[in-house]
Amino acid sequence: MATFLAPTGITAQSYRLDSDKGLQPHNVSVDGVSYRGRNAVRVRTLPSTDAIYDPQKYGTGGGVVILEGSSFHDGTIEVDVAGMPQANAPALARGFVGIAFRVPPDASRYDYVYIRPTNGRAEDQERRNHSTQYASFPDNEWLKLRTESPGKYESYVDLVPGEWTHLKIEVSGVKMRLYVNGAAQPTLLVNDLKLGDGSGAVALWLGVGTEPYFADLRLKPKGP
Repeated sequence: MATFLAPTGITAQSYRLDSDKGLQPHNVSVDGVSYRGRNAVRVRTLPSTDAIYDPQKYGTGGGVVILEGSSFHDGTIEVDVAGMPQANAPALARGFVGIAFRVPPDASRYDYVYIRPTNGRAEDQERRNHSTQYASFPDNEWLKLRTESPGKYESYVDLVPGEWTHLKIEVSGVKMRLYVNGAAQPTLLVNDLKLGDGSGAVALWLGVGTEPYFADLRLKPKGP
């Protein structure tokens, strides 16, 4: 099940992510699967949605899956993800997979961070430099941020499409830090979250033409 487990700390939350129970998909489909020896959920974009975003080139499309009962302001989100382009995916697909946070019930606005697995070992340095990305929906998508502040909201990290990747996201006020695969130092630093300081749910996020998998998500609120 996408089961909410007993708290691991006073207010910590854990989600197994092994079925669609307890998940609220927005513009995506969700099902429980076994992937690379682990129970997980597979989330896929809808062809109708991809068709809208593919010609535009400025948005990542896709959608989110809100975790029922999740509540997050400041603290840490950890999750294992694997992403790759779907078969016959649009040309811009990179296997976009990540996490949205401080999400309202209607998913109308949120900050999010994600990886582009096919960029991690690309034979082009500029593409490698775009392996991770912070963005904010709907007003500060990736192209706007890249155009206005080149290199500020994305960075390089070694990634392999389809392989499990551990993400750790630390959020405090208007700051966010992304750690990948247990690294001691953050891969990406953001000091000006575009939606400011707020609270809301946590959601699984994916972009256009992606087939991602998610497993074992944990939330740990920041202490007083």
